[in-house]
Amino acid sequence: MSKKTAVILFNLGGPDNLQAVKPFLFNLFNDKAIIGAPQPIRWCLAKFISSRREKTAQEIYGHIGNKSPILENTQAQSNALEHLLNQQYGQMSEYKCFISMRYWKPFSYQTMEKVKEYAPDEVILLPLYPQFSTTTTDSSLKDWKNLAKERNLDVPTYSVCYHHLEPSFIKAHAQKILPFVKEAGMGARILFSAHGLPKKIADKPEEFYPRQVEETIEAVVKELDLKLIDYAICYQSRVGPLEWIGPSLDDEMERAGRDKVPVIVVPIAFVSEHSETLVELDIEYKKMAQTLGISQYYRVPTLSDDPLYIQSLANICGSLDEDNISFRICNDIECKGCR
Repeated sequence: MSKKTAVILFNLGGPDNLQAVKPFLFNLFNDKAIIGAPQPIRWCLAKFISSRREKTAQEIYGHIGNKSPILENTQAQSNALEHLLNQQYGQMSEYKCFISMRYWKPFSYQTMEKVKEYAPDEVILLPLYPQFSTTTTDSSLKDWKNLAKERNLDVPTYSVCYHHLEPSFIKAHAQKILPFVKEAGMGARILFSAHGLPKKIADKPEEFYPRQVEETIEAVVKELDLKLIDYAICYQSRVGPLEWIGPSLDDEMERAGRDKVPVIVVPIAFVSEHSETLVELDIEYKKMAQTLGISQYYRVPTLSDDPLYIQSLANICGSLDEDNISFRICNDIECKGCR
């Protein structure tokens, strides 16, 4: 009888109705990885910020059906990955995929109960964040680790720390971008946009995110193999008064307007559609493009359940014992090998 492998797909999560917006925001800002202040100060800040931002966030989700589509997106990825893993590696193990969201349902503790019922022989923790950050990957892995100890889920566990250079992942991005380059013409500028980080977080030695975003973009540009391609790296979704890493997408849009070039925006660090893509990129920045006189504005879709992207995730899950520089797997949940 083959062994049983549980694959846990981690993502941010999102409110499933407008009433869930405030508690979702509270959970986000009450995470030590997001706001490093000690308790009870962090709890108070989270209550204040979530109350203050509730109406604005509700208006944002109002543009996309009064909820986040991230759970449905992740479920489609989970279904596709489970099917592919059993198709390609089913002779060695039975694979079952589970979803664990960080700040809204299904929470880790809910998912863990289902995993325990499944009684796997091994667990693969697979954050759907290609580039490692203490605010995303590390936060999700630590949350799961603490719960696993508390709830006695004691089985061999592998954690995928990053997969920002996995070949099929890079090819998937390139294949998504190429039709837009052909339509816009070689005079267009590709703006690779990633979610920003406060500079004080990005400057920490244990924070890999900005460097890995740049490495992903360099690999995608090389894969595109287009001569004299014009592109820029930029960051979006800034909130609050802190200094954030740059350049910002706003700055690059303004530069494109001055240079009078078409723009192709690529969400390089998001693998599913949510408010940052469907509202920020598709509505707000499209409107900005019109204001700036940018005649052609294109937004490349996220990878979602693109077959090549799902193949990249399957490649990782099927390579637990391999040492591969395009992704990192640790059999120690503390991820000491990545630091």
